[in-house]
Amino acid sequence: MTIVIINGPNLNLLGTREPEIYGNQDFMAFMEALSGEFPEVDFEYFQSNIEGEIVDKLQECGFDGQGIVLNAGAYTHTSIAIADAIAAIDSPVIEVHVSNIFAREKERHTTLISKNCIGSIGGFKLYSYWMAVKYFVRATSDGLKQQEQE
Repeated sequence: MTIVIINGPNLNLLGTREPEIYGNQDFMAFMEALSGEFPEVDFEYFQSNIEGEIVDKLQECGFDGQGIVLNAGAYTHTSIAIADAIAAIDSPVIEVHVSNIFAREKERHTTLISKNCIGSIGGFKLYSYWMAVKYFVRATSDGLKQQEQE
């Protein structure tokens, strides 16, 4: 199984950016640990500070039926284009956030992308990504078990 993790603006600064909100762990070190914990998953990672590149990546990988874990960063609250891209693709998308966006500034309480995602996980630092991956692994496993029973 392949899971694509897409990070939006400023998430390339994880580990150094506002550690009291986002934690101290570098994302690439986290990816290495995630790969070790889920050896059955082929991870693809993409990060961009540019909205159009995130849309392009969703369109590129969004028709193979695999899972997408998306942290659109600040674009979560502003991007109709990313919301439309999620709606246009076949692959299931889980929205993740490192912080609890509903415990932050009022402008972060609105998410334009959630309605097109299968779920949303936030507030657990980088563990939010782990939970999304665990869901995809478990859903795939459960789906295979269900097919075997039929």
